[in-house]
Amino acid sequence: MMGMARRMPAPKPGRPRDPDAPPKPKRPRDRLGRPLAHGATNELELEDYDSLSIDENHRLGVEHFDAGRFFPAHEAWETCWKQAKETDEAEFFKGLSQLGAGYVHLLRGNPHGAHTLLRRGARRIDGYPQPHRGVRTKELAAAALADAATIEAAEESGKPMPELRFPTI
Repeated sequence: MMGMARRMPAPKPGRPRDPDAPPKPKRPRDRLGRPLAHGATNELELEDYDSLSIDENHRLGVEHFDAGRFFPAHEAWETCWKQAKETDEAEFFKGLSQLGAGYVHLLRGNPHGAHTLLRRGARRIDGYPQPHRGVRTKELAAAALADAATIEAAEESGKPMPELRFPTI
């Protein structure tokens, strides 16, 4: 193990990261958010979501989602979810984050992950009034559920993944 960099395990819930620990090096990512080898050219620039307000993160999530940049949308809304923990909006942001992740899985070629996360996210946001924070919750949930059904049907029949017209906020 000589010469190998010491790796830190991922943070565990309920066990905060040592504030004196050096920052984790940022891994370069491809445009779909997959980590690349250290030293590779980064293809994805992400905002520092942890330094932004919940309102700004939500605005960015909507902007990224509408542009088809689902990984950054997922990251923005995942941060909103963390910022909204133990409030009545936590499930809303978790649902939006799962919708972003569902479309990321589709683009990465993982249909099972796509339809599973799209359904989970749709169920979460569907329980919120319409509109909620500018999101047409009922229409977005219905579109995600329809996409999930289309993806699952293609997966079960062994057909290629369909070209979808992605919903927008």
